[in-house]
Amino acid sequence: MNTDEKYMQMAIDLAVDNVKNGGGPFGAVIVKDGEVIATGVNRVTANNDPTAHAEVSAIRAACSKLKTFELDGATLYTSCEPCPMCLGAIYWAHISHVFCGGTKQDAEDINFGDAFIYRELGKPYDQRQLRLQFIMHSQALEPFREWTLKDDKIEY
Repeated sequence: MNTDEKYMQMAIDLAVDNVKNGGGPFGAVIVKDGEVIATGVNRVTANNDPTAHAEVSAIRAACSKLKTFELDGATLYTSCEPCPMCLGAIYWAHISHVFCGGTKQDAEDINFGDAFIYRELGKPYDQRQLRLQFIMHSQALEPFREWTLKDDKIEY
């Protein structure tokens, strides 16, 4: 078993153990410079937290441990292809590489599907199931103006 397979097996084992302990069938491992920085499992129903996906949990733990909001140079091993929320978090965290075990179709096959989100995002606002209503647009731009003027901002 090579190194990548070792970390993927760790993510899969975390997912299996999590199912046995009341969680969802997903696990994730973040590695940087040959060291496991953090792990995460799906605790959505166990914690009543729809954002408690394995990848997001691992990212939160890794960033907390490293005291940074960027994980450049890190590799994520996830037992299944990330959902749109997790994929967004992976991009925002600047994770350099991702290895996936299962596919989004595998997740869809056991009713953990995200296809509806991908379909929804491709629709115009007025055709989505969840309608976004934009109000107070000019007032909402004030924080952006403040950000633009800020000299000591930390870009991300």
